[in-house]
This record gives sequence, structure tokens and C-alpha cells, in this order.
Amino acid sequence: MTQIETTVHYNNGFGDEEDYMIQEDEWDRDMLLDPAWEKQQRKTFTAWCNSHLRKAGTQIENIEDDFRNGLKLMLLLEVISGERLPKPDRGKMRFHKIANVNKALDFITSKGVKLVSIGAEEIVDGNIKMTLGMIWTIILRFAIQDISVEETSAKEGLLLWCQRKTAPYRNVNVQNFHVSWKDGLAFCALIHRHRPDLIDYAKLNKDDPMGNLNLAFEIAEKHLDIPKMLDAEDIINTPKPDERAIMTYVSCFYHAFAGAEQLLEWIRRTTPWLENRTAEKNMVEMQRKLEDFRDYRRMHKPPKVQEKCQLEISFNTLQTKLRISNRPAFMPSEGKMVSDIASAWQGLEGAEKGYEEWLLTEIRRLERLDHLAEKFRQKASTHETWANGKELILSQKDYETATLTEVRALLRKHESFESDLAAHQDRVEQIAAIAQELNELDYYDVAAVNQRCQRICDLWDQLGTLTQKRREALERTEKLLETIDQLFLEFAKRSAPFNNWMEGAMEDLQDMFIVHTIDEVQSLISSHEQFKATLPEADGERQAILGIHMEVQKISQSYGIKANLINPYSTITTEELLAKWDRVKKLVPQREGSLQEELARQHASERLRRQFAVQANLIGPWIQTRMEEIGHCSLEVGGTLEDQMTQLKQFEHVIVTYKPNIDKLEGDHQLIQESLVFDNKHTNYTMEHIRVGWELLLTTIARTINEIETQILTRDAKGISQEQMHEFRSSFNHFDRKKHGAMDTDDFRACLISMGYDLGEVEFARIMMLVDPSATGMVSFQSFIDFMTRETTDTDTADQVVASFRILAANKPYILVEELRRELPPDQAEYCILRMAPYSGPGGPVGALDYTAFSTALYGESDL
Repeated sequence: MTQIETTVHYNNGFGDEEDYMIQEDEWDRDMLLDPAWEKQQRKTFTAWCNSHLRKAGTQIENIEDDFRNGLKLMLLLEVISGERLPKPDRGKMRFHKIANVNKALDFITSKGVKLVSIGAEEIVDGNIKMTLGMIWTIILRFAIQDISVEETSAKEGLLLWCQRKTAPYRNVNVQNFHVSWKDGLAFCALIHRHRPDLIDYAKLNKDDPMGNLNLAFEIAEKHLDIPKMLDAEDIINTPKPDERAIMTYVSCFYHAFAGAEQLLEWIRRTTPWLENRTAEKNMVEMQRKLEDFRDYRRMHKPPKVQEKCQLEISFNTLQTKLRISNRPAFMPSEGKMVSDIASAWQGLEGAEKGYEEWLLTEIRRLERLDHLAEKFRQKASTHETWANGKELILSQKDYETATLTEVRALLRKHESFESDLAAHQDRVEQIAAIAQELNELDYYDVAAVNQRCQRICDLWDQLGTLTQKRREALERTEKLLETIDQLFLEFAKRSAPFNNWMEGAMEDLQDMFIVHTIDEVQSLISSHEQFKATLPEADGERQAILGIHMEVQKISQSYGIKANLINPYSTITTEELLAKWDRVKKLVPQREGSLQEELARQHASERLRRQFAVQANLIGPWIQTRMEEIGHCSLEVGGTLEDQMTQLKQFEHVIVTYKPNIDKLEGDHQLIQESLVFDNKHTNYTMEHIRVGWELLLTTIARTINEIETQILTRDAKGISQEQMHEFRSSFNHFDRKKHGAMDTDDFRACLISMGYDLGEVEFARIMMLVDPSATGMVSFQSFIDFMTRETTDTDTADQVVASFRILAANKPYILVEELRRELPPDQAEYCILRMAPYSGPGGPVGALDYTAFSTALYGESDL
């Protein structure tokens, strides 16, 4: 059946009757529905929907509410179309409902209906105008669109059918689908025309529209299975009944009565189609024929079989009731009798008989041809894909610029291709065999098959020729490159050690040598002469290596090898070898000159060393001797301070007179430094040693003279005797254990204790502030003399010392050595033991010492 596209624009106002299926450009969405029309559409559309939904065991009560979730709307479309819609969403959210309604609207659109201004959101929101418009769209598409009467269809076809059926009846003039139906006679005429047994039309009164309408609606519902879609009052009380409600109601009468005409029309359209045995050229078209036939058997014929059976039952029932009631038999118009339908049906089944078998036989034949053709195409495509570019590859001369490794790889690759080529021999033969069979079976496109097969065979022969030529070229190139490879290997074996020898030679010839003696330079000169003796042999090796390179070039030029010949075994080039050899030859005389210059410099340095050593070996001991003399003079106790001063002045004069010798040595040292001579095996003295010694000598003589002058001034100012001065010096020298010319804190503390001081920490700190005001931690001889002078002049210390020794001796007039060593520190004890005279008084044991005489002599009160 040809599907007719329907465009519906829902508008509840009436325009021209012919415009009801024409899409308008604009639509007033706010236009209100006439209340009477809305009521009629609600009833009619609800009843029409329920007449179909009851087949699925359900119904609707409120048309704008019950379709809001889309579920019953989808079910209605499945019932009236016999098709399955997509699975609905079962959620209760708004978006679930919109999704379901959209699925229903998409299905309506897929049936050729263009929905204008009807959206899923409005259906979900319960918009009555949109909902009624959507149902009217469905009614048009599935109940009215396919009505066809005498070249007219849809609304016009339905109207023409009504006019034809009611033409013989008095008081009936159907011109439209509104006021022409108000008196009910048109409804009764349709029933009587098809079921005269149900209505006695002669008894009907035009002036009783209520009775006429109720009679028609009740009989239709009871005997024709047409649900009551309107109430008589809805039509009578409205000046102009709703056209769409009336059309819907009347379409149900059409579908109930026009079965015979429709069935005959369907048989007349279907029979020629089944009788057509024209075979299609390809499998797709034949399979489409088979699918159409199966759709006919599965979908289109079963309803028609049921319709035919129902017509026969209805006709027989009608005739029986007419005969029982002694009324004339019902005679359909010519050509629409039951016998006409049976005859047409017999012709249909005769055409149908064998059609499927013919289809299957033809399909099997085409299937075989299609299979062979597809097999040919697949094999041909596979082979062509494989062969694509092979001719170009085989024609390449890539081996001319390839290395040996690359040529061998190309040869292995070519061998693989030859194996692949041999394997494809069977495929080419199979392609030719299939082409031959297609020729024998008279395949509709055999010319294209033959052309393609010939092209494949020609290419196959050409590939075989090119394959043989390429193998020969690859093998020839491989042999040449193998010879060159051997030469490269020989070059690498000989050039590597020779290159290493030259790099080592250049490194040695440029090595920055540092020597300090003539012997070291002579050793380097000897090694250089030995190296020079090896140069002729090295030059011979160089020429042999270059000869290998020349042989490679000769082969490459003679046989036209275009490859960029790079030695894979070595990165050394002949250019590098030549450059390094030239560098070696230039460095040899340069090295020789450098060694001779260094030899001359070492001779000059040796002379400077000896000259410096002679002077330093004299000056160093001389300074040491003067230092010892000054030290001895400063520590001397026997003579007077004036004698010491005289001797020191003589030493100072000698030192000043010796200064030119130091200056001369400085000059010699400067020459040595300028010559970068840093060691001298001829002397242990360095200039720094001499400088330090000389400066120390000058400082020592000046300091010593100053100390003696200070001692003289102190002695004269304090009235210190020479003996006391000697005793002070002796004590100071004794406790200056490090011989630095000054006592540290511990030495000074020991000295005071030995002289009888009872020192606490506070008292000693006070004394240290007097003798060391700068807190250096050292007590000079001058500070010691100043302190001792103050002590001897301010206190009768002799009595204090005697009293101290008496305590140590337990009130004895003498003291024993053991007592001193037990009670005093070791150094103090030894000091006293050495200076105390033996005790000569009564009752003294052997070894007793006189501490009284020692104490008085310490402060000048005795001759001790």
C-alpha cells in the first residue's frame, strides 16, 4: 500500500472544507475552542480511542489527563497501527512523560504526518486544545486518509461515499459533515442501505431528529460494534455540529459497511502484483520482492481473510433475517455480490499459488550468481589490493644507493615477496575460474567481470618479469658491496690503531712538561729522539691505509655504485688521518725546540740555585749564632746591667754592619723567583726563613737593650741592689719554663707561692691586674721587677715568709726536704731546696734546711 504523506495543522475554527489538510504558515495558539465543539470532540474522540484501546484491555476517562504520561498514547498507536513502538520510560518525573509523548509524536511523524504546533510539553501539561488536535491528527491518518472512492480520497472520498449510499433515500441530502446530519436521517439511511433488517426507514419522520439520532446510535452500538460517540442532544442543540466529531463518527460507519468494496479494490490491486513473474537482475531487488510477499502473507492478507469471512457471515445473516421476516432478499449492486468477491478471491489465490516458489527459485539462482560475483569481487579486490604498488616497488632501483646491510635486507625482503607471489598464483587461477563460471551462467554484468579478470592476469605476468629482473640486480649489487665491506673492515682494523697512535703522539708532543732539573730535561730529549726514529714506519702504515680507501673508490666508480659509502666499522675518515699526520709532522720540530729551550733554562736556574745556596748557608747559621749570644747575655746573672748593656750594643753594631749581606741575598732570591725556580737541593734555607730570622734578630736585640735600660732605671729609682736584681732574674728565669722571656699565668702563680704568698683567687686576680693590665695572660720581666720592687718596699715580707715556713715546719727552726716536697708544688719545692743552706743550729737532723736564712737573704737582709 502506498503511504500518503499527511500534513495536519490543528485549528478548532472552521475554514473552507478543502483546507483541512493544508499546513498553515501561522497559527493563533491563543484561539479558544467553541464550548459546544469542544464537548462534541471530547465525547467523539474519547469513544473513538476507547474503541481501539479496549482491544488492549484498557480505556481512557479524561482525554486530556489520561494521555499526559504518554503510556496510553503509545499503546493506542500500537493497536491502530499493528506496529511496536520503542520501549516507554516508566519513571514518573516530568522528563519521563515528555520522553514518552515524544516517542508517540515521532511515530506519527514517521507515518508521513507533519505535526505543526503540537509539542510534547503541552500534551504533558494537559492542554485540551493540543490534545484534541493530536487525536484528530491520528484519526485523519489511520481512519480517514486511506478512504478512496472514485478517484477521491480522505474527506472527499468519505463524503462521496455517504452521498452515493444515501442518494436513493428521501429527505437525505448529504453535502457536508455538520448540518447535513442534524436530523439523523443520514445515519439511518447508511444503516438501512447496508443492513435493511435493522431499520424500517419508511417509518422514520424528518421532524423527529431526536428519535432518529438515538435510533441510529443505539442500533450502531448494538449491532454494528460502533460505540456511541455523541449524544443526540449534542447535535440537535448546536446550530452547526462539530465537523471533526461528525467525520470521526461517520468514518466508523464507513469502515463497518464498505468492507466489500474495499476488499474487491484490494484484490484488484494485489492480483496483478502476484501474477508478475519478471525477475530482477540483482539479489537485493529479488529479496525485496520476497519481503513484500512475506509482508503480504503476514500483515496484509490475514485481515482481508477475516474481512472476507465477516462479509460472508454478515451477508448470510442478513438474508436469513429478511427471509424470516418475509421481506425481499438484499441484492448488492452489480459486481459486489458475494459470488463476485469469491470469484475475485479465487483469482487472487491462483495468482498467489506458486509465486513464493518462483521467488525462492529465482533468489537461489541469483544467490548463486551473487555469491560467485561477490566471491570474484572479494578475491579480485584482495589480489588488487595486494598487487597495488607492487609494480612500482619492483621497478625501483633503490639498491643502487643502498648499503650492504640494506641490500641484504632488500634481498631477504625480495625472497619473501617471491614466496608471496608464488602463493598468489592459486588466487589468480581461482579468479579466472570464477570469471569463466560467471560467463557460463550468463551473469548480467559479465563484461565488467571479464575486463577485470584480464587486467589482473596482465598485471600478474608483468609482476613475474619484474621480480626476476630485480633479483638479478640485487644479487649483483650484493657481491660488489661485500667486496667493499671487506675493504672497509680492513680499513677499520688498521686505521683505528694508527689513529690512536697519532692522537697519542699529538698529545705527547703538545704535553706541557714541568721539569726542575737538567736530568729531567735530558730524559725528555732522549724520549723525543726515540719517537722520531719511529716516523718512517708510521708513514708506511699511513700510505697502506690510504691505499685501501682508494681501492673502494675505484670499485664504486667502475661499477656505478651510487650509494653513499660510509664505513660501518669505523668513524675515522681519510681526511682526519691526513690532517692528523700533518699535525704530527709540524709538532715534532716544535717539541724539539721547546726541549732545547728548557734545557738552557735549567742550566741557568742551576747556576742561580748554587749562588743563592752559598750565601744562604752562611747567613742562616750566622743569624742563629747571634740569637743565641743575645739570649745568653739577657739571661746572664753574674755581671752588672751596665756590662750587659755594653755587650748588647756591640752585638747591635755587628748586626747593623751585616745588613748588606742580607740585601745581596734578596737580590739573588729575586732572580730565582723571576726564573720560576721553586726548590733548591743545595740548601735548606729559604728566603722566607732568612727574612724571619733577620727580623727576629733585629727585634730581639732592640727588645733586649730596652729591657736592660728599663732594669737599670728601675734599679736606680727603687734602690734595688745588684744582688736583688740577680735574684729577681734567677727566679724569673727559673719559672719561665718555656723560655719565651715571659711567664704565663700558671708560671707566675708558682713563682709567687714559692716566695711565700698565701694566694686566694681574689688576691691573685688583683696581682694579675697590676702585672698584666692588658690581660694578655703573660708577665714580662719588667712587670715582674716592678711588682717585686713594690712588694719589698711596702711590706716586711721577710718576717711573713719566715712565719709561713715555720707553719710548714710545725714550729721547728728548720725544715726537712720531705716537708717541702709534701707541702709545696714540685717546682716551688725544688726551687727552695736548691737555695736553702743546711741548718747549723742545735738539734737539727741530717739534711735539715735553714728557712730563716733563706727568707732574709731573699729580701736582702742576709749575706746568703
